[in-house]
Amino acid sequence: MPEADGADEALNRVNTHSKPSDLRITDMRVAEIVGAPFTSVLLKIYTNQGIVGLGEVRDGASATYAMMLKSRLLGENPCNIDRLFRRIKQFGGHGRQGGGVSAVEIALWDLVGKGYGVPIYQMLGGRFREKVRVYCDTDATVPSGTETGKRLKQRMELGFTFLKMDLGLMQIADVPGAVVFPAGSLEGYRDHPGRGAVKTFDERRVRNAVYDLHNVQHPFTGLHFSDKGLDLLEQYIAEVREVIGMDVPLAIDHIGHISVQNGIRLARRIEKYVPAWLEDVIPWQYTEQYRQLQGATTVPICTGEDIYLKEGFEPLLKSGGLSVIHPDLLTSGGILETKKIGDMAQDHGIAMAIHMAESPIAAMAAAHVATATENFMALEYHSADVDWWDDIVTGLPKPLVKDGFITVPDKPGLGIDDVVDEVISQHLQPGVTGIWQPTDHWDDEYSWDRTWS
Repeated sequence: MPEADGADEALNRVNTHSKPSDLRITDMRVAEIVGAPFTSVLLKIYTNQGIVGLGEVRDGASATYAMMLKSRLLGENPCNIDRLFRRIKQFGGHGRQGGGVSAVEIALWDLVGKGYGVPIYQMLGGRFREKVRVYCDTDATVPSGTETGKRLKQRMELGFTFLKMDLGLMQIADVPGAVVFPAGSLEGYRDHPGRGAVKTFDERRVRNAVYDLHNVQHPFTGLHFSDKGLDLLEQYIAEVREVIGMDVPLAIDHIGHISVQNGIRLARRIEKYVPAWLEDVIPWQYTEQYRQLQGATTVPICTGEDIYLKEGFEPLLKSGGLSVIHPDLLTSGGILETKKIGDMAQDHGIAMAIHMAESPIAAMAAAHVATATENFMALEYHSADVDWWDDIVTGLPKPLVKDGFITVPDKPGLGIDDVVDEVISQHLQPGVTGIWQPTDHWDDEYSWDRTWS
């Protein structure tokens, strides 16, 4: 090797920053994008040594969930991840409300990995696997199971060895006699509150009304599958299996806002098609109903993408109501919390799949946890049709998902070099005019936050 090349190689292996104990957080900024495939908020945490940590707020969530934490982090050493996490975790919550705390926690891990020159998975205890299996989620928006099967078959031809599809209310909502429902309620379920600005009181009223409707939990909607509806859903999955065969795992999602009784009826109908799991049949809070559901079917029952912190998972794990947990790192509390959740599930004989419908930043955070957690099964990937998804970041293999797997690189932190501003700027959320804008107005946010006396 020529001398100059040898010197360059040596420098590439040297941490040229100051020692990690001198790291301090100096700023936080965001970029808000849409179409990857959902809305996402990318996060940067800046330091006095020029190292930048990358995080991401949960898909569909507000940047405010992260930025409200900035004043509680400025001046701190990001290496003290657990202490900082305990300081801010009271500001998170279930669902998208966990997005800010989780985004910050991920960015802190990225900073520490970069500061010490170590991959995150190594700091979690090392690898259980060289490659992370990815399951390809494919929206079943067409009325024919055969057509959905063909789309899933295309995923298999790309190398995916684990699949997921939707099966439920939306496939049969327009079929007369397939769904029993209170008059007018199905029309509301077809509408979704939009993002962006509303200009009149009427627009705001309509958006709030739709939001309220979608907030009605399953036992209170009055929606039921008729026998005709169940026949159609069984026919749908039978057509899918006819196309893709029985060798590949096929998970089921988006059942609709139905009762546990309807979930049991559907699960029993489709047992013969061996679903990998049936996901989010009812709200995760109904622990006893989950126990009833799993006890009534041989189909593995799964939930967890909206649960914040390990304490939120514990009742379900103890109940016997689950066979698979499904945390999203951007809700659960981030990297270390999800590792703890996976280990706790293993103690109860329960597998862990990971929900992920965001950018490569979230994908890599999840992949590090998956690499380091023994009972991991598969990681969600929802961007097979987004041709610019890989271009959001640099430093990772392209494509990141290859032959149905992610190979986690042996690089510091998340393994990402940087984000690509040009790509991000082409996909901004409605109403957003720039990226990484100053956030000084959050610097002095303060209140007496202690929740006990």
